[in-house]
Amino acid sequence: MRDKIKEYEEVAKAAEKFVKSVSEGNSEYAKTLFTEDAVLFGMLDGVLEHGSIEQFYRNVDSVGAGDNFKARIDVLAVEETVAVVRVLEEGWGGRIDFTDFLLLLKLNGEWKCVAKAYNQNSDTIKA
Repeated sequence: MRDKIKEYEEVAKAAEKFVKSVSEGNSEYAKTLFTEDAVLFGMLDGVLEHGSIEQFYRNVDSVGAGDNFKARIDVLAVEETVAVVRVLEEGWGGRIDFTDFLLLLKLNGEWKCVAKAYNQNSDTIKA
């Protein structure tokens, strides 16, 4: 069952932690969003990244977003205890555009991300 608009707003607020971490190059905000056992899947410059969300934290902490970084949060679905969020990123690290999909669960009354899958736009891949 589709949830109330207020719940969509809560999911968007949770996803803002992800964007804040990326934009500031500081994983501490995202660490409050992701569960300890969250997983990551995607291709970065043609190389598969998969496994622990710790890789995302390392990427965020080692690469600044850049002055021209932009992001947009789209809450695609909220179904009582599960939500799907799309985050569009432009100019990460000064050159990469991503589309991230975050899968969130409502755990103990709080929206937490359990998985992140992403696409790097093909025109930003550096071989």
